[in-house]
Amino acid sequence: MEPSNLTQFILDSQTDPAVLESLYRRDPAAFQKSFQHAIQQQPNSIVLSVWNARLTAENTSQPPQTNMGITNALVAGGFASMAAVITRLALVWVLDETNSPVNLLLGIATAMIGFFLYNNRASRKLSAVILGCLAAIALYINLLPFNGKDAVILANLHLPIVIWVLAGAAFTGNQFRQTGARLAFLRFNGEFAILFAVMAISGIVLTGVTLRLFSLIGLDIAEFYFTNIVTTGAAFLAVIAAFMVSNQYVLAKNMAPYIAKIFSPLVLLTLLVFLVSVVVVGLDPFIDRDFLLIFNVVLAAVLAVIIFSITERAEQESRTIFDWASFALIFLALATDLTALFAIVFRLSAYGLTPNRLAVLGANIVILVHLAWILWVFYQFLRNEQGVTILQQAATQYLPVYGGWGLIVAISFPLVFGF
Repeated sequence: MEPSNLTQFILDSQTDPAVLESLYRRDPAAFQKSFQHAIQQQPNSIVLSVWNARLTAENTSQPPQTNMGITNALVAGGFASMAAVITRLALVWVLDETNSPVNLLLGIATAMIGFFLYNNRASRKLSAVILGCLAAIALYINLLPFNGKDAVILANLHLPIVIWVLAGAAFTGNQFRQTGARLAFLRFNGEFAILFAVMAISGIVLTGVTLRLFSLIGLDIAEFYFTNIVTTGAAFLAVIAAFMVSNQYVLAKNMAPYIAKIFSPLVLLTLLVFLVSVVVVGLDPFIDRDFLLIFNVVLAAVLAVIIFSITERAEQESRTIFDWASFALIFLALATDLTALFAIVFRLSAYGLTPNRLAVLGANIVILVHLAWILWVFYQFLRNEQGVTILQQAATQYLPVYGGWGLIVAISFPLVFGF
């Protein structure tokens, strides 16, 4: 964002503390530079005066800030180590095929949520509620027999959505009801994915080099290495990546807006080619069960790209071809969802009710409502009837619905359809 645009955005966001905090954490140097222009324009603003006192205190007390940074890094390292240990212990159960693979996610999620609660100074009440819900999920998933039944598999597939919503509540802390805080969490997801992907590529290179070196001396350490190093290392780095993104390391933050712009037209083109290929090849989601599943996976991935592009959209940036590409992508995703919805309704009427069909039906309806909402608001945005804020609200305010649907499937399906 240009300095002049950022200055105006600061002035326009005075009534939303979460947005101001997100802007500051996103790029402290740029924020402070534009802030000086903002306070010159409105020197009597109480909000800006408070921020001025904060920024002045930070600039004159560098040693305490440095110490705090070291403390946060040590705390993040502790949580990352906890994630690695829990994940390694859970791996024993998962490899025995006696417990759900969700246990691997729980180890990482527990450590990451703990770090978020610490980093955002969440209230004791909120921390207790979130950690209590996490403990209840852990207890439930391990009491549920891991027997391969459809309802049990669906529970395992939907509980990660609930865990993700809990992570969002921990990330936003005491501001979890505010749109700006939820928007910051969505941005965190995109930036975290970018940074973790970079770390993963480095890890793959290191793994290849290590295995090759040991093979040269006649030692095959592949099983040991993947079981003990790769698994625990991935868990450790997940928390470290969360720490780095939360503390404004610039790599992912500088890349995210550009990746968001590039991805929208690329995914639009990919989805168009995919749908045309479906027609040419003759695949039918109304008949082919496996293809219908792939259809919905593609839809979920497209929805994630749409939300990512919206969260990285700058407030003061003029409408561009990338926005029209995003609008076309949303429209095409909505058409894809309607096709999948008609297909699953057809399969329900033709072949009867099963937990898989009911779960897919519910997921398609949930996504359909969200896409329709985003499409309508995006249309108003392109016509200059609404700003980007209302568009970002459409992306963020619906998030609890996904968690609610995931919870419904995870809890009710095993009880209704049997486990």
